[in-house]
Amino acid sequence: MQVVNPQIRQQMQDASWIRRMFETGLELKQRVGADKVFDFSIGNPDVPPPPAVADVLRRIAERAVKPAGLGYCPNAGLPSVRAALARKIAAEQQVAAEARHVLLTCGAAGGLVTFFRAVLEPGDEVLCPAPYFVEYGAYAGHFGGVLKPVPARPPAFDLDVPALEAAIGPRTRVVIVNSPNNPAGGVYDAAALRALGEALARKNAGRERPIFLVSDEPYRALAYDGATVPPVLPVSPFAVVVGSFSKTLSLAGERIGYLAPNPAMPDVGLLVDAMTMTNRTLGFVNAPVIGQQLVEALIDSSVDVAIYDRRRQAMAAALRGAGIPFAMPRGGFFFFPEAPGGDDRRFVDLLLEENVLAVPGRGFGFPGHFRLAFCVDEGVISRSAPGFARAAEKARR
Repeated sequence: MQVVNPQIRQQMQDASWIRRMFETGLELKQRVGADKVFDFSIGNPDVPPPPAVADVLRRIAERAVKPAGLGYCPNAGLPSVRAALARKIAAEQQVAAEARHVLLTCGAAGGLVTFFRAVLEPGDEVLCPAPYFVEYGAYAGHFGGVLKPVPARPPAFDLDVPALEAAIGPRTRVVIVNSPNNPAGGVYDAAALRALGEALARKNAGRERPIFLVSDEPYRALAYDGATVPPVLPVSPFAVVVGSFSKTLSLAGERIGYLAPNPAMPDVGLLVDAMTMTNRTLGFVNAPVIGQQLVEALIDSSVDVAIYDRRRQAMAAALRGAGIPFAMPRGGFFFFPEAPGGDDRRFVDLLLEENVLAVPGRGFGFPGHFRLAFCVDEGVISRSAPGFARAAEKARR
């Protein structure tokens, strides 16, 4: 008896490595105690939100008890929030964005699904550098899209623009980049992005259905060592930015994201209208109103990035002490080191023997590496160091 869609059943069988390891961690914590488990499996930001969040929530609470205080809003978002966000995006992306160019979504994930529903047809290809965020394939696959990964260049996993250009075919509809990158922590430089834009311009010449360049930027606010995240909208008229406040304001559970196409895009109004409709008809209807009001009041605020930077340094020290090769992440809160011995699944199992939870790189389309989320207390990172060293020694035997 077939009670679920075969495609979904297959996705269930291929369940996300991140969630699998997270659930393993929950069981392990119950068995041996949470203080003895070092969980780097899931990127759940634990740095406190800006202190002003509490004051804003109190003001929202006063309005919430009034008629329709938390009622439906326009599907594209509250007008005042769209206007505030447009001002921010105009500065970050160096384009003349206006409120009508911005759409509020249920997180960056909801934004990607909303965009894919608006532009993909069955059989369309979505190209992305590997390693990549694990859900891209599912998001595109819901609408008949096919994810086509193209390996990035280790050890820092820089964009391989010639390889991406060579992979573009007649069914390519989207090229998606993620900077700062999950899982590798890289920040793509302006020159590489310009080169990618030029490649897309060559490929788009004469095409009836253009290739979109989507920049997935939920970690934009988390950059280190003076790194800056270059604007993507100016590099292609068909560029679209997807962002989120989950990490910027440490409000992951509130699910507030946005879509912003290049204002210079031909038929940009049509695309925004289409995404507004798909945002509604996919069942999102509108982004959470409480979260939207938080964003409007805190549009220029951010968590204390220095806390993440200290944790980044602590994790780097633990890996160096174990002799595990890695590229220092320039953004986000992930490391993507090489797996000692070369087998990422085996090494993750060896780490598990030390009560250290990591995610194998094959879950991100790049075997031979493993991912660590360092959005945990520095003490947890420091206490995990002996476990990394013992696991690495076993792997090399």
